[in-house]
Amino acid sequence: MLGLGDGLAIYLNDHLAGATAGANLARRAAGNNRSTPFGDTLAEIAEEIQEDRDALLDVMERLSVREDPVKVAVGWGVEKASRFKPNGGLGYTPLSRLEELEALMLGVTGKLGLWQALRRTHGTDPRLSGADLQALAARARSQRRRLERLRDRAAREALA
Repeated sequence: MLGLGDGLAIYLNDHLAGATAGANLARRAAGNNRSTPFGDTLAEIAEEIQEDRDALLDVMERLSVREDPVKVAVGWGVEKASRFKPNGGLGYTPLSRLEELEALMLGVTGKLGLWQALRRTHGTDPRLSGADLQALAARARSQRRRLERLRDRAAREALA
C-alpha cells in the first residue's frame, strides 16, 4: 500500500514523464512547421512547455520528490516511438500535424489538471510559496486555447 508521500511522488513523476514527452513533441512540431503559418505559435508553445517542465522539476525539488529516471526515460522513448506511426504519406503530412496538435492538447490538458490538483492539495504548503501554481494553470489554459485554434486549422487542411 502506498503512503501519502509515495502517491505524490508517483503522481509527480508520471507527470514528469508526460512533460518530457510533451516537450520533445512540442519541439518536433515546431521544427516541422517552422516555415508554415503554424510555426511561430508552435515555437512559443514549445518554449513554454519546456519552461513548465522546468517548473515541475522545481516543484518536485521543493517537495523533496526525487526524479524517477526510468519514468523520464519511458516518456522520452514514447515520444520517439510515436515518430514511426504512418500518417498517410511519406514524411510529414497534414495528418501528422493534426495528430501532433491533438497529442499536445491532451498533454496540456493533463498538465492543467496537475497544476489545479497541486493548488488544491498543496496550495498552502510553505515549500511551494515561490511556485505560482495559479499562473502555471493560466498558462496551460492559454496553451490549450492556442493549440485548439491551430488544431481547427490543421483539421481543415488534413481532412478536407
